[in-house]
Amino acid sequence: MANEFIGNKNCDASVVGIPHPNYDYIHRSTTGDDDYPEDACQRYLQVNGKFDNLNVTSTVTAAQFQGVINVQSWKGFDIKHPNKENHRLRHICLEGPEAGVYIRGRLTGSNFIDLPSYWDGLVDPESITVTLTQIGYSQDLIVDKIEMGRKIYVRSGTGTDIDCYYTIQAARIDGENLIVEYEGGSPADYPGNSSQYSIAGYDYGRKE
Repeated sequence: MANEFIGNKNCDASVVGIPHPNYDYIHRSTTGDDDYPEDACQRYLQVNGKFDNLNVTSTVTAAQFQGVINVQSWKGFDIKHPNKENHRLRHICLEGPEAGVYIRGRLTGSNFIDLPSYWDGLVDPESITVTLTQIGYSQDLIVDKIEMGRKIYVRSGTGTDIDCYYTIQAARIDGENLIVEYEGGSPADYPGNSSQYSIAGYDYGRKE
C-alpha cells in the first residue's frame, strides 16, 4: 500500500519512540471512537503479520482463526468444519523420531512408481520404505527394487496385474538426526541444533 497523505499527515508513517525494555508493541493509530473524524487517516484492518516473539496477555479464542497452533504437549490444528455448519474440526499432528516426508497414491496398469524429482537431495534414499495394499484380489506384491531413490519397481508374485494403493516414506537428509531422548529440565537443554526446530509450548511463548 502506498503512503497515504491527508492534509499534512502521513498516514503510513513509521512509528518512533523509545522501545519497551521487554516487549515490542503494535502501534494503534486510533482510539476507536464512534465519532471518528472524517478528515482523519483511514483505518485499516491488519490481516497479515509476522512476529519473532509474541506475548498475549488476554485470552484469544480458537473461533477467531481458521487454524491455530496448539501450544500444549500435543501439536495440532483447529479449523472451521468443511461441511457442517457451526462445527469445527480438530486433528493432532503425527509424531515420530525423524523429520519424515511421504507420498501416497494408487498404482495400476504399471509396475513402477516415480518418486518426486524434489526428493533428490531432500531425503535419504537409504531410508525409503514402501507399503503396498493390494486392491480386489490377492497379488502377492513385492518391492522388486528402488532405482537410485527415484523409481520404485513392484512385481506380483502370482503374475497377476498390479492394482494397489501405496504409501512411501523417507527421512529428510538435511540437518542432523533428531536426538529423541536427552537429559534436561526444558527444551533449552536440547544437546543438538535447536535452530532446526520450533517447539510447541516453548518457542511459542510459554517457555516451559
